[in-house]
Amino acid sequence: MNDERPGGAAPPAPADRASDPLTKIYVEPTNRCNLSCVTCIRHSWDESFEDLSWPAYRNLIEGLADFPEAETIAFAGFGEPLLHPRFPDMIRLAHDSGLRTEMTTNAMLLTSALAEQLVDAGLDQVTVSIDGTSDPSHGAIRPGASLDRIVGNVRTLYLWSLVKHTTPPGAGRGVKEETMAWLREVAGEPSPPIEMADYIYPLEDVLDSMPPAPVRIGIEFVAMKSNIHELPGLQEIAKKIRASFILVSNVLPYAPELQDQVLYDLSPTSHESGGDPRNPLWILPRMDWSRETLEAVAAVARQQANLSYLDLNLGQRNNYCPFIRPGSLAVSCHGGVSPCPPLLHSYTCYIRDWKKTFRRCEYGNLAEHSLGSIWRQPDYAAFRQRVRTFEFSPCIDCCGCEFAEGNETDCHGNPFPVCGHCLWARGVLRCP
Repeated sequence: MNDERPGGAAPPAPADRASDPLTKIYVEPTNRCNLSCVTCIRHSWDESFEDLSWPAYRNLIEGLADFPEAETIAFAGFGEPLLHPRFPDMIRLAHDSGLRTEMTTNAMLLTSALAEQLVDAGLDQVTVSIDGTSDPSHGAIRPGASLDRIVGNVRTLYLWSLVKHTTPPGAGRGVKEETMAWLREVAGEPSPPIEMADYIYPLEDVLDSMPPAPVRIGIEFVAMKSNIHELPGLQEIAKKIRASFILVSNVLPYAPELQDQVLYDLSPTSHESGGDPRNPLWILPRMDWSRETLEAVAAVARQQANLSYLDLNLGQRNNYCPFIRPGSLAVSCHGGVSPCPPLLHSYTCYIRDWKKTFRRCEYGNLAEHSLGSIWRQPDYAAFRQRVRTFEFSPCIDCCGCEFAEGNETDCHGNPFPVCGHCLWARGVLRCP
């Protein structure tokens, strides 16, 4: 839409593709969802529901032929991908085009039949949203969700992936069903761990003795004051669903009442340096993660310290865009191409007691333009370059003027959209 297109003068796009790659595409199949989570962006917008059209999606996949460095399609955004009526077809088309396929889901709609379809279509990775380690705690954040059902659904998908991995190509329906029945019988549910004096010893799951399934499973946990104490319990859930990774993010308050739930009020500022008399660099070694060490390190961090752990500067990612720097873009459910998932929609949120209104940004629509022509637009190329140098005003550190209320411009004179407020660039918020 024209009123959401950025303006400003723009230098030419970089001539070297290696300096400006496109490697990952986030696709929002729909903005519809089967849940109404308390942390959801829907509490701060008023948009009509829409599914990504098949012609727009096909144009995207066909357009990626001009980007040989493209590797991954990640189905995510601000809706539940499984609600799209042709979602298995979307996976298959991407897979058949040589792309790795990932999805983020609440897994409530992941029936056994749908799981089998997704595995057969070529799904490579599933990240499931889990914000509590029991039905009551998870349901308090995601009303209507059942953790037991989610665990069962994802474990079933893993078993279907094993079926595909262990049966010969072209195996008939009967062979697959017999293999699945056998896996369900021998795998069952993992045994609970045995708690000993100083160690929790997990009993071996039958699946531990088998080669891992091709589909990689992960967990995404949104940490808040109300659920951070449940973080250790994710280890047992990960065992049940065969998760290979656990991604922990913070919450972005889309509603004022969530401001009291944030865990990053005392996070380091955007200051980055090798240390100076005003802000010395703390160089920390590997230590036991015990009550004594964590309390001491936490006390240091509360001083807004410049920290280095095993020679990794913990402040070096403060001004690092995890989307544009690695080479990604995002496609909304209405076909618009945005620089990143946070700019797919307009919304209101609350950061450091400031109410902020962010306007969505898109550089073209796949229903009207090719992916290549959108990517090569001078204003889009100029924005990517600004993000790589990240010479935006540090609005989060300041929050002292009207520029901090949105993403239109900043006190350095940068044109829309500006990113000095971005919590993803600070490493506070994470996406799979």
